[in-house]
Amino acid sequence: MGARSLATTQIFEVQSVQFQHPAHTEPRNFAVINAPDWVNIVALTVDRKLVLVRQFRYGIDEFSLEIPGGMIDPGEDPLAAGLRELQEESGYTGGQARMLGTVRPNPAMQNNHCHFVFVEGVAPTAAVDWDENEEMEITTLPVDEVYALAFAGVITHGLVLDALLLFQPIWAKISRPGVI
Repeated sequence: MGARSLATTQIFEVQSVQFQHPAHTEPRNFAVINAPDWVNIVALTVDRKLVLVRQFRYGIDEFSLEIPGGMIDPGEDPLAAGLRELQEESGYTGGQARMLGTVRPNPAMQNNHCHFVFVEGVAPTAAVDWDENEEMEITTLPVDEVYALAFAGVITHGLVLDALLLFQPIWAKISRPGVI
């Protein structure tokens, strides 16, 4: 169906897209946000803590406690993007990267994916390389404490909660070897 650009920003484009739903006789217009794919990184340090960033989020006008993440460059592999974003935002590097999973952030109006990458055995070895509007406090916390913050409503970013959900079975195996 046809699409018409309504607005273009530096991080996404809003389009009016006409769709024909099978249950309706006439096509209807919907707003669709064309956004690049994103990556969020669950980074476990050598001493079994998670790397977190606290950053100001303009959409909510307050600080948010999150895992590192960002946009995937066109044609970039999600694993490579995850390692790049981890280093740029936190200065942590190292370890093997593997996929945790992929979600659609908001399929009601967005057409992108968010990929979740797990990197184990990271350490602070590099300088951060923040974007112009980024400034973060980098911290590490024990994994169980991060889950407690999530359940207490301190961590509220939906994609971070998705990442923690996908990481949970891996953490259960790492933290309790031999227990199924």
